[in-house]
Parts: sequence; structure tokens; C-alpha cells
Amino acid sequence: MLSTHKALMVQGTTSDAGKSVLVAGLGRVLARRGISVAPFKSQNMALNSAVTKDGGEIGRAQAFQAFACGVEPTVHMNPILLKPNSDCAAQVIVQGKATASMDAIGFQSYKAFAMPPVMASFEILQSQFETILIEGAGSPAEVNLRANDIANMGFAEEADVPVIIVADIDRGGVFAHLTGTLNCLSQSEQDRVIGFVINRFRGDIKLLEPGLDWLEEKTGKPVIGVIPYLQGLMLDAEDAIDTAQSDDKESELFNIVVPVYPRVSNHTDFDALRMHPQVNLQFVRPGDPLPAADLIVLPGSKSVISDLASLRAYGWDKHIAKHLRYGGKIAGICGGYQMLGQRIADPYGMEGEPASVEGLGYLQCETTIEKEKVLTQKTGTLALLGREAPVKGYEIHMGVSTVHGKSPISYKNEGSDNVLFDGLVSEDDVVLGTYWHGVFDSPDACALILQWAGLEKAKQSNLDALREKSIDVLADALEANLDLDLLFPELKLLSKEER
Repeated sequence: MLSTHKALMVQGTTSDAGKSVLVAGLGRVLARRGISVAPFKSQNMALNSAVTKDGGEIGRAQAFQAFACGVEPTVHMNPILLKPNSDCAAQVIVQGKATASMDAIGFQSYKAFAMPPVMASFEILQSQFETILIEGAGSPAEVNLRANDIANMGFAEEADVPVIIVADIDRGGVFAHLTGTLNCLSQSEQDRVIGFVINRFRGDIKLLEPGLDWLEEKTGKPVIGVIPYLQGLMLDAEDAIDTAQSDDKESELFNIVVPVYPRVSNHTDFDALRMHPQVNLQFVRPGDPLPAADLIVLPGSKSVISDLASLRAYGWDKHIAKHLRYGGKIAGICGGYQMLGQRIADPYGMEGEPASVEGLGYLQCETTIEKEKVLTQKTGTLALLGREAPVKGYEIHMGVSTVHGKSPISYKNEGSDNVLFDGLVSEDDVVLGTYWHGVFDSPDACALILQWAGLEKAKQSNLDALREKSIDVLADALEANLDLDLLFPELKLLSKEER
């Protein structure tokens, strides 16, 4: 059994209790003090993913946590990623590469084989960093998932790491959540829990203190800290769609609508638009009518043919046609780009049953879903309206598109002088598609796309700067409210005299 005292695992009483945020914030706290630190999540289930520099796929949250730690993301930070493509099945990605698609029962058996690559990745990170911040998945109290667990206490026991349990008091029932979670654990698992963190507290801490005293007496575990409710932070969502927008909005806004189909992926593409001072971004839930807008953006999809069928079933295709007739513009990213073309074929059944369907027909391209996934980071130039802007992005797709027309993005692969192209713009210049996720994150490119869509005096919005500011606010709150000596007793730089 591997043993380390310079690692810490954050588990939660529920999903969205604050595990991802706590790991990101603690990573920034340690990085500020000159400690090399990396995030790790053995198993993640999410449709928001990122591409590493070496062409692997990991959960978006781990890429964001690496950003907070000031290090380059690698596939070893999230060795197992599950991307659901139906209610009962998911694509399984091991150390950055897709290996299979299997239903939940099949994965239960597969987990026994997944532990070796999980431990191998963990050991690699340990050899490269001073400490590792480990994020659990869901809750360790899910007793039906305990067999061959690789995500929570099963990993903690195998790796012999200390655990803290975080709970969200804003949900209510925080003391029941914490005591109930602890009671669902075996004695050895309870023994490795070093304490609790209460997240998102509002109000006077004195009103909470009797409850904290009761909790410590009841469980014999200390409350390591109470984190206040922090509003207005720009932190990448792990999976749930964040609809919050910047408070700094202008009076007259440019309306952008994003239809949310059942298997929508990488909706973090729109974080820069949510935060843009001139934009009102609306996510539209499945089945709801699309409101009037200046621009409609079709997002990525894990199951393009299925989601295109849903789009038509909701009547969104008719609204898109009306939107174009009245002078609106349409953009599509990855799966949304494929939907805008003439035809989508999945001959090998990579995203469901083998099928071939007509697209929406607005772009002159045809797409075939192939067996190999494209995973790459890209840097290039966006050209619209006779102007150019630098743009960065990343590709995650199994579709290969044959295009006929003008592409908006040009780029060169590393080590080559050949100019390549991505995406397509319609002949009438009202529909745009690209495979590049993250195009709105580049300030100049975002402003140029908004100008193309009709916002003549589009301003720049720097998402990375907003992220940096938010992470620092979070780290400040953790330093002020957590007992860091208790969390990291062997990291001497965290002594109270030095803080």
C-alpha cells in the first residue's frame, strides 16, 4: 500500500458540495507559498473536458485546477474520465485516450481493472510534485458503488491518504449530511478522516458555533473551517451549467441564445460571453421555446445525431429558420457545427446506433463520425469582416467534415509551414461553424465574432484575468478561514508564525 503524508483528499457529502472549488483554492494557496502542487481526480464523469498539451483528454475541472496551481495539465491529473452518451452508457477515457463505451453495470466490473492506471498516474504525479490535492467524486456514502471503488474511499485506502469531508450549508441539513456520511464509512475509512469543512456559509458565525461544537463532540473530528458564501466568482463548472452572469452589464445588451440539448458538451465555451459586459447570454432548457436573439449558438454534443433529433423534436429548427429570415445570425461549435451542415453519418455506431441523417443544411459540409477521436490544442488566426484576430482553441471530436467554401480560421501545425483551415462560413455570411472549442476565450477573436454577429462596437472581455482574480479571492478566503496547519502538517511553510 502506497503511503504519503504530503497529499490530501477532498471528499464531499454530495455532488456540488464544493470539492472542485476547494481543490482549486488550496492549490493556489500552496502555489503562492512556493510549493509545487498538482490536482488529481481518479475518476470524473462529465461532458465538460479539456485537451492537454500532449493530446490527451481530461475533465475540465482538473484543467482549471491545474491553472489555479500554476502548472500545465496532464492526463495523469484525471486518469479515468467518463463521458455519458446515453442514460445508461458512457465513453470511457483512460489516461487521456478513449478505450470503450460501456453501460454502468459493465463499468462496475471494469473498475477492478481501472485501479492500476489510476495508481500509476498518482505515483507519476507524486514523483513530480511536492504535494497532491485529490478530489473525490460524488459522495463516499453511496454504498451501492462501494465495490471496487476507485473514486473515493477505495482510492484513499489504496493510496493511504488523509481525507477531509466538505458539505454545503447553503443546501440545508449540513450536520445530518456530515454525520450521516461519516456513519456510512467503515472504521478504517472513518479513521483517515481528519476533519470537516463547511462551505458557503452566510451570516454571523456566532450563530453557527453551537452546531460546530456539537458536531466535533458527536464525531470526534475537528471542523477545519467554515468558508463564507463567495459571490461573483468566475470558476469553471465541472458539469452543471452555470447561468450566472457578470454584475457589470451595460444597459443595452446583445442577446445570445444557446439551446441546451440532452447531451450538450463543453458549455464552458460560453463563460466568456456570460461575463461579457455587453452580452445577455441565455441557456434554453430542452423543450423550452427559443427567445428572440441577435445570435444563436449551437454548442457541442456528445451524441450529435441524437441531439439533432431532439433539436427538431423541440421545434428549434423552425425557430432557427425564422431567426435567419429576420436577419439573425447562427454559429455552431463542434457538434453544433456538424448539425449546421448537409449530412451527418455514424457508420460505425460510435455515438449510438449506426445512422445517417440530414443536417440543418445551412453550411456546405458533410460529416462522418470516425473511430479515432481528434484531440489537439490549436493556435491560429480568425478572419471575418475583412479583419483578423489571433485565436486559440482546442478540438475534441470524432467527426471528420468535408467542407466546400471559405473557412474562418487558419493555422499551422507545430513544425510545419503548411497553412491549414478550420470551419466554414456560409456564402451569405450569416452562418459560421468551427470545431474549435474556446474561441470566445480569446478576447480579440470574441470581439470580432460579436462584431460579425451585429454588435458593432464590441468590447474585449478577458476571461483568464477574471479567472485569476476569482481564484485569488477564493484563496484569500481559504487562508483566512481554514486551519492550514491541520491540513498540511508537514509543509513547514504553513506555520502560523510565517503566515
